[in-house]
Amino acid sequence: MSNCALTACSFALAIACAAPASSAGFGASRFDPPQGPYRPPALSPAETYARLDRTTCEAELGQRGIAFVRVDSARGVLEPVRLDGALHGVTFHSELPPAERGASVIEIVDCRLVLALDDFAAQLVSHDVVEVVHYSMYRPPSARWPVARTATRHPGGLAIDAAKFVKRDGSKLVVERDFHGRIGAKTCGPGTGPQPATPDALELRKIVCDAAEARLFNVALTPDFNWPHRNHFHLEVTANSRWFYLH
Repeated sequence: MSNCALTACSFALAIACAAPASSAGFGASRFDPPQGPYRPPALSPAETYARLDRTTCEAELGQRGIAFVRVDSARGVLEPVRLDGALHGVTFHSELPPAERGASVIEIVDCRLVLALDDFAAQLVSHDVVEVVHYSMYRPPSARWPVARTATRHPGGLAIDAAKFVKRDGSKLVVERDFHGRIGAKTCGPGTGPQPATPDALELRKIVCDAAEARLFNVALTPDFNWPHRNHFHLEVTANSRWFYLH
């Protein structure tokens, strides 16, 4: 055997000894990377719901036992429905008389927001809340809005303006009357709080801050945000978003 051939054989033998054959895909243990900045954080409820298509979202409503009526079409809304019952014993409805709600567009809501409201209702149970009175959920976009184009916020049925929280004993937490905020002030966290810090104000603050901490909504605007929001909490699910805004 030539010196060249001998050298090649020696090199091949050295490689074989130094690098055993890979067992990847052949019974090797699964590599599970540790938690760290290179692993994307788990999706929040708001992010999870915002990614659902209509079939999957409505199936989830069914799994949760949520009574709803499918709306065939609502311009700007991807997955329009109407609530047909309470969520965890909490009803969500407008200020309209009961007889008018079934035909009103402001009672239409995107299925994905319903899932967030269902989680919100589960939190409200601890406050003995049985009704949430809103100013609107769906507000149709302008007549020039393309029929096939999906909208956001109220024109997309993805936001609710919650104004009053009615308790089982008939008492009410009214955002405009009881929140006691200040435009520009921080809403949640250390050093925050209503002025004056009445029991009703503290409870309203806890309601919105608990929802924000659980990331049930991408956007939560309070009277601390600006004058137009002086009388309600604007709670919104935002599609294709990984950010959150609370004020």
